[in-house]
Amino acid sequence: MEDYIIRATDAKKQIRAFAAVTTHLVDEASKIHRTSPVVSAALGRLLTASAMMGQMLKGEKDLITLQIKGNGPLQGLVVTADMKGNVKGYPYNPVVDLPLNSVGKLDVSGAIGEGTLTVIKDLGLKEPYLGQINLVSGEIAEDLTYYFANSEQTPSAVALGVLVDRDYSIKQAGGFIVQLLPEAEEETIQNLENGLRSISSVTQLLEEGKQPEDILKLLLGDIIIMDKIPTRFYCNCSRERVEKALISIGLKDLREILEQDQKAELKCHFCNKNYIFEDTDLKKIIDDLTR
Repeated sequence: MEDYIIRATDAKKQIRAFAAVTTHLVDEASKIHRTSPVVSAALGRLLTASAMMGQMLKGEKDLITLQIKGNGPLQGLVVTADMKGNVKGYPYNPVVDLPLNSVGKLDVSGAIGEGTLTVIKDLGLKEPYLGQINLVSGEIAEDLTYYFANSEQTPSAVALGVLVDRDYSIKQAGGFIVQLLPEAEEETIQNLENGLRSISSVTQLLEEGKQPEDILKLLLGDIIIMDKIPTRFYCNCSRERVEKALISIGLKDLREILEQDQKAELKCHFCNKNYIFEDTDLKKIIDDLTR
């Protein structure tokens, strides 16, 4: 099954809903960062959430960034997405080994620990929108549910799942976000609550061959599909972008690098690609800056 996101409403248009399958992009991220299973699960959940939240953006150049910082061994995660289904992210610490939690699952909460979730929306304005909450569980889905309720005043249900295979590859990954609209009737709310109680985990549904559309139908009954968007792990870094970052450190530091190291090596956090600037490259940058 290819990775994609469904954007839909219930038949009464009182609920907006997003559901995604993200197995391939999460697998790619886990291979890029060589993550241990619990880190793959944490990073995959946040990547899936950001992919769906990217569909809540309005402008083509808008970006959303989700950042988790915790006092656990994982330390934190950063992911970013746009409305075109492009998503990228990285863990602060890619290798964390913990025992399974009390219910026999990967201990994402233990890996993250106590901390904060920050949501940054770059909407092309002078200042980005920033919302922050203290983590309520570290399991990520519950934390985002709390974020939507408290920072955006939108009653929501969030489910995220990543199933890691024995060879550390990603067997299944996906999730859903359903949100009540202001005009939602009591009957609609009750039906949604019944739907949420009746379904198993997202990864189990995907293992059974269910697609995002099927998951939303189980939750909401009849649905109206508004859009189907492919999603992928995509990093837009380039040598030109990295060179701009290098220039930003200033002439004095550039000269020190040239004198001491004769080259500069910079790595993109998101995709781990290395960019090397040899002494001739550094001399040209310095010459351009001193003209």
